[in-house]
Amino acid sequence: MMKTIVTLACCAFIAPLAFAQTHKKQTATTEQAITVTGTVVDTKPEEGSAANYQPFKTLVIREDKSNHPGRYVLEGSGYVVNKKGELVQTAIKPGTHVLVYYANAGGSRVIDHVVVD
Repeated sequence: MMKTIVTLACCAFIAPLAFAQTHKKQTATTEQAITVTGTVVDTKPEEGSAANYQPFKTLVIREDKSNHPGRYVLEGSGYVVNKKGELVQTAIKPGTHVLVYYANAGGSRVIDHVVVD
């Protein structure tokens, strides 16, 4: 009986080694230089309070530094997020404190994203 137990114990220790993979997968990598060309888009932040969405796709901000409202164009998928970075699905109400990140493009300020307080 003892001989059987010792034999089974030896098999239990040797079996994982017998089924283990002994070859290693080899991969070849190559490095190649890539040149990327384009224009650098300089985004700038502007802080203020939302005035309204007038005209269509234009966010009017009452800038903190001046009495003149700033107009920002919302083209495409400009993101509106809260301070945590979560996407805001509701409309920006007038008087809401916002931080607008925009880029100058062809004489208009195009919104990259808006952070709502």
